[in-house]
Amino acid sequence: MPELVYLTSLQNPRLKALVAQRRHKQREARGTILIEGRAELELVLTHGLVPKSVYYAPDMMAPESSQRLLELVTDATEHVVLSPEAFAKVSYRDSPDGWLGEFASPVLPLSKLKIGSLPLVIVAEGIEKPGNLGALLRTADAVGADGVVAASEITDWLNPNVVRASKGTVMTLPVASCSTSELVTWAHGHGLKIVVATPEAEANYTEVNLAQPIAIVVGAEHSGVSEELKAAADITVSIPMTGTIDSLNAATAGALLAYEALRQRA
Repeated sequence: MPELVYLTSLQNPRLKALVAQRRHKQREARGTILIEGRAELELVLTHGLVPKSVYYAPDMMAPESSQRLLELVTDATEHVVLSPEAFAKVSYRDSPDGWLGEFASPVLPLSKLKIGSLPLVIVAEGIEKPGNLGALLRTADAVGADGVVAASEITDWLNPNVVRASKGTVMTLPVASCSTSELVTWAHGHGLKIVVATPEAEANYTEVNLAQPIAIVVGAEHSGVSEELKAAADITVSIPMTGTIDSLNAATAGALLAYEALRQRA
């Protein structure tokens, strides 16, 4: 049986430590990621991942979901029961449902990322917005990608809003971090073609071969893909634009390329 702890004081050091994880440096130092929300937590738990601790507020939980999740978290090291006021302090949601799990960081070194015989990897270079990262993860999950790589030091996989935007798939998909130069060396060393979308490219993204081992690169929201990665690209493509702007949202561009790869492979 896991250890059972009750916390009600808003000044408890444990609660303060959880609140501190809203800051990037604290998340990195602790090496853990917080998964909040019944649906997200259930997804992660059904994939066999075991939390270090699970926090829940019985008075906030929906009765129909509480028993199912309690059965899934029996292997957690400890169960921490919180009052509604205590849970509200640690929650980062506007309407918390009383569930929070603390897990070890899922981020891998690039050398540990395992790929299949026909790999499809999505690369986020310099993307900062949690919503875009979460959307890329959901796309990667939907197309069956081998993993998502952050090719910069900016991307924060442990941001609670990445967890929320990804619906928890940041924990169920392989995610890795590396420098841009490491990404290029790794991709070419594993036989992957680097695919970059840029307005200057002549080929439409539907006209090139994406049914081969590829790494699709999505660039930063404002500056796009770096010159280093453009120079290293094996395939450059353009996405047709008929409006007044010259680029798509990063997550949308990534989704178009990923689904075109899926279509061609089918």
